[in-house]
Amino acid sequence: MAKGGKTEKETYNFPRNQKLIQCPYDRYHQIRACRFPYHLIKCRKNHPDIAEQLATCPFNARHQVPRAEIRHHISSCDDKSCIEQDIVSQSNNCHREKMNTVSMWQPSPCDEDWDKGEELVMEPKNNLMPGMRAPRSLPYSLSWKSSNMYCSVCNCLS
Repeated sequence: MAKGGKTEKETYNFPRNQKLIQCPYDRYHQIRACRFPYHLIKCRKNHPDIAEQLATCPFNARHQVPRAEIRHHISSCDDKSCIEQDIVSQSNNCHREKMNTVSMWQPSPCDEDWDKGEELVMEPKNNLMPGMRAPRSLPYSLSWKSSNMYCSVCNCLS
């Protein structure tokens, strides 16, 4: 037994300033703020009947509100202003970056004249070591070559 007649499992050493939040699924659950998201997931699974009656705030998933009150909550949610400020500042930064980014790119001078009609000759290259040859067939059979229409020596149509 530990202090106060509690067993080891029942003894908790919470910091005194740790905020406790009431679970929306079970009013007897008082959860530390840092553990609250994990607890919500667990309790939502354990109380599916209550979970159907609650809606999740789009600004803070920790806010579980009765479905009938979600519109009011969305209009007055404290976290809404933080997200709106982030959106405004991001759009302002993006707009400023577009305004400040002036393309200084210039194409390099090109000596090629595609209208001249010069022909590029590409010769086949043999990168095999001396005495080696390329295989005449693949190491596996192809389904479209499996019919006996092709010659096995040169793969021509017979």
